[in-house]
Amino acid sequence: MSDTFDPARHLPEGKRPERNIGDETPPVDWEHDLGSETLDARVSTVSTEGQSYLALVWRRLRKSVPGMLGLVLVALLLLTAIFAPFVAPVDPRAANVAFQPPDRISWHVPGEGQESGWRLMPVVFPIAESDELDPITFQPLTGPDYDNPRGIAFFAKGWEYEFLGLTFSRHLFLSADGSPLHILGTDKLGRDIFSRGVVGSRITLAIALSSIALITIIGTLAGITSGYIGGRFDAWFQRFVEIILAFPQLPLYLALASLIPATAPSGLFITFVVLVIVGLGWAQLSREVRSKTMSLRQVDYVRAAMAVGARDGRIITRHILPNVTSHVIVAVTLGIPTIVLLESFLGFLGLAVKPPMISWGLMLQDAGTFSTIGSYPWILSPVGFVLLTVFAFNALGDGLRDAINPY
Repeated sequence: MSDTFDPARHLPEGKRPERNIGDETPPVDWEHDLGSETLDARVSTVSTEGQSYLALVWRRLRKSVPGMLGLVLVALLLLTAIFAPFVAPVDPRAANVAFQPPDRISWHVPGEGQESGWRLMPVVFPIAESDELDPITFQPLTGPDYDNPRGIAFFAKGWEYEFLGLTFSRHLFLSADGSPLHILGTDKLGRDIFSRGVVGSRITLAIALSSIALITIIGTLAGITSGYIGGRFDAWFQRFVEIILAFPQLPLYLALASLIPATAPSGLFITFVVLVIVGLGWAQLSREVRSKTMSLRQVDYVRAAMAVGARDGRIITRHILPNVTSHVIVAVTLGIPTIVLLESFLGFLGLAVKPPMISWGLMLQDAGTFSTIGSYPWILSPVGFVLLTVFAFNALGDGLRDAINPY
């Protein structure tokens, strides 16, 4: 029996050519047997162009539903923080009615009048007091005023704000009649919670992004240096890292906060928070990068570079750093939610941002008592901003982790 590959055997039974025993293997006309369209389809599935590493990562990330959802949410959060005054419908520092419930938004106007029925554009029913009293607190009961619906205008003029040194008054949406629009209600001073949350995202995300940037730079450089040099330097340096990892963070925050005067500007408090977060956060990343560097130092291409006399700087920047970058990117996306939660916690304790600046942690100070939460539950709305941010960055981090290292 001949060992010659016979392509005719891979054809369906009814399309195989007839031949007798002992005949030579006849040539197969693939275009005649399979058809030109089928042959073109088979050839088109084979890629003749190489793809870069970033293209492969992007292709795998697009297949991850949580990763793409996190990417979209992160992009929306960053755009909202950049154009916060444009998105905020009410001046975040303007006072109105204290503890006003959220306005109800609907596409349907109840009743039998001319304005009743379904509408293409949403309307707002303002909260009004009724003549009835609460049987426990004897306070007037409040509810939506269905008799006076207000329209919502998009890209209309409202309160003025400055952006890039220019004054604007256009907003994404606001009440058509110019009255305040309270989507999430107001706080104890009558300030709009939604507008304050949108504007407060600037401070919270700025603290998180600046802290993670410094943590990434310091932790990556320290980890690569320690793992590549090794020896006595690595042993002593890791003892220093272990001391930082074992240091209790909360007592340090409380002790250092007591040293800063209460009348100090908010910029000093923000700088203090960023420095403390960076000072205690770079150690964990450096330990992870060090372990990756020690494993990469033993691979063949790094040992070959050492053998030919390549400089240490070239070996680190050309061979080791690109291979630890994927791990660093994932660590960054997973570390930002931790810093957001930490800033919210410190702001709740009054150790981060001082008025008149706005942050999510500072807004949570209004929800410090159970009586306030029980009577005005919408005061906890800033928690939703924190949860959305944590979910977005965690989902993006999980998607990047699977896309960068799918094995």
